Amino acid sequence: MTNRTAAARYARALFDVSVKQYDLRQVETDLQGFSDLIADHETLGRVLLNPAVPTPKKKALVSALLERSDPMTPPVTKLLHLLAERDRLVLLGDIVDAYRGRLLRHLGVVEAQVTTATPITDEGTAAIERALQAASGAQVTMTTDVDPDLLGGVVARVGTTVYDGSVAHHLQRIRQSLLEQ
Repeated sequence: MTNRTAAARYARALFDVSVKQYDLRQVETDLQGFSDLIADHETLGRVLLNPAVPTPKKKALVSALLERSDPMTPPVTKLLHLLAERDRLVLLGDIVDAYRGRLLRHLGVVEAQVTTATPITDEGTAAIERALQAASGAQVTMTTDVDPDLLGGVVARVGTTVYDGSVAHHLQRIRQSLLEQ
């Protein structure tokens, strides 16, 4: 089983346990917070993610961290103890991603990655977001990126669907059409 598959299973279990009793956004925040803690402290990350460090030491360290941190939702605390016990803390980043994806689907939100040739204004961002919401029929959260190789236009990736309105793509289609004639 791949790490992503295992992470998806942990995320699904966390979501299923949390959906009825807990604030799902708070669960996400707690999970992300602990993941950030490990990522932000190099030494801590090296200890918790190193397979050579004995599992009991990792369990004790996770317990100590949880005792000293702000209280977390019980399912997140249980998951972190379980991951330490099974020496699977290396999955935490993938679990956060998988949980976030499941949460967004539950809330009817889709993520969109929009790439343009030049930075876009706030008005342009809002217009693209509205267009993507109309096209997808769901609420959209959007991140933007700049790629000068596009020459102009927009490439939007919503889930597995790509809307390519870039000048580079149109030139490629014209070239292909001319070559076929």
